[in-house]
Amino acid sequence: MAGPVRGAVYRFPHTTSPRATARQDETLYTRVPLVEAFSVRGRMAFMQQPSRRFLVLGLDGGTFDLLDPLMEAGELPFLRSLVHRGVRAPLRSVYPAKTIPAWYSFATGKDPGELGIYGFTEPDGGPGRSKVVQTFRPAEAFWDRLSRWGATVGIVNFPVSAPYALHGFVVPGMFSEHSPTYPKEVRAEIESSIGGAYPGELPPYRDHERTEWLKTATRDVLTRGRAAAALAEHHRPDFLFALFRETDRVEHQHWSELSRPVAEIGADLLGFWRAVDRACREVDRAFRAGGGPTITLVISDHGHGAIHSELFTNRWLADQRYLIFREGEGLGRRNFLSRCLLYSQRLGIARTITRRLADFVRDGRRAELAELVKGRTTFEEVANRIDWKRTVAFSYPVPEGIYLNPYNPDLTPERRAELLKEIRARLEAFPDAHIEVLGPTDLYHAATGRGPSLLIRVDGMCTEPRMDFSYPQPFIRDRPTYFYGTGTHRMDGILIGAGDGVTPRSVTTPFSLLDLAPTILEGMGLPLPSGLAGHSFVRDLGLTA
Repeated sequence: MAGPVRGAVYRFPHTTSPRATARQDETLYTRVPLVEAFSVRGRMAFMQQPSRRFLVLGLDGGTFDLLDPLMEAGELPFLRSLVHRGVRAPLRSVYPAKTIPAWYSFATGKDPGELGIYGFTEPDGGPGRSKVVQTFRPAEAFWDRLSRWGATVGIVNFPVSAPYALHGFVVPGMFSEHSPTYPKEVRAEIESSIGGAYPGELPPYRDHERTEWLKTATRDVLTRGRAAAALAEHHRPDFLFALFRETDRVEHQHWSELSRPVAEIGADLLGFWRAVDRACREVDRAFRAGGGPTITLVISDHGHGAIHSELFTNRWLADQRYLIFREGEGLGRRNFLSRCLLYSQRLGIARTITRRLADFVRDGRRAELAELVKGRTTFEEVANRIDWKRTVAFSYPVPEGIYLNPYNPDLTPERRAELLKEIRARLEAFPDAHIEVLGPTDLYHAATGRGPSLLIRVDGMCTEPRMDFSYPQPFIRDRPTYFYGTGTHRMDGILIGAGDGVTPRSVTTPFSLLDLAPTILEGMGLPLPSGLAGHSFVRDLGLTA
């Protein structure tokens, strides 16, 4: 681990013992270059109040395709009021348009290629091994810069596994049910304000538990809103981010119902979205009570839409002889079962049985028995059956990615270039779906070299890539009813901005998720650092810098 950077000032807000704090991971330090900290401009920034206070409410997976009809029907009065008195625009995500790389790109102003983060997991050791992405660091979030320059910041439910020291508070979210807050006392403060434990992630969905699952999602949204509002009232932050992850989970599972006319959507789903609207209103009201010019932004990390088909990338690579199994290794038992499951979709009673079977397989409490039923099909489970000396390409750990095999000794740079050209041509000629094949230079300002060699986007993201070997064919056009959920991600999310000085208007050209960091920094009166991939749209809001 690298030591402290020479020529930097280290500040430890909320800490009486710098020596104790210094024992933490070096990535938790707040680093200020001396030339910046003691420049005239730097001293003024520490001393002055921000030009405006910013509240950012994140609706994971939010899309106007759903929100517009709900607002028009009067189901979302608070969000509708923001649209009427503010700016409404599509917000283009990064690619892959997934929760972790998208929110991390929002936070840092850097795209997935610059961060080296393309999904929920990243390679970890040998073939078939990965780990959950823990943090966006060593990149810096824009709120770290705000904190360093004297603003009080609050971060609620951001997907990071552990908190870190800043001038304000951090409540980690996603995979962090047992993580402490920063400062530690904030958890007790939250529990006192909401009268119980702060909610974690929703459990896996099972059809027969729909009623209770949606009740839990609705309760968690309201509880999360009360917690964020209480923190806003007590700490009066200059910048507050609060994320509602439940929106994405509900859309994934129930998109086929949510995409119907509003009158045909179930009361439990409408109740959930009313709760989202109430929670946003409560946080907004508490934040605005802090006084001063205030801007509220409601954003999403990506959009959402229907999922129609599945492309099994590794199965396609195996069919094309880019991925090769060792002699005698096969998936015969699973291939037979999958053919039976697909055939069952033609029979009414069998469809009901297979949905129950899918619930059984997804129940983590019966993992060993489920494996006995379905066989080993995940990439991790079959990795030891792959001939890594002959395989030239695979898809793992990001299903949108095609990786050239680093364990094949015969892949010279020339051969790698030939393979990429050949794989691209074959994917683009795929007869059953429209596959866009993108290289890192097509998508990113820079790339770390740790990511996929190629990325694919299938049928405008209506077809979802998968890495497993559950089916003998690489493409399933009509998804069986027992497949998980009915919704998947889209590139365009939402941006709603309202507040003091914002000029009401509707914008049709998408802003970028990467534009938010420079916009908030400039909107709060800070100079923009170099290296941000996006551009400020402060003036598009009708504001002056």
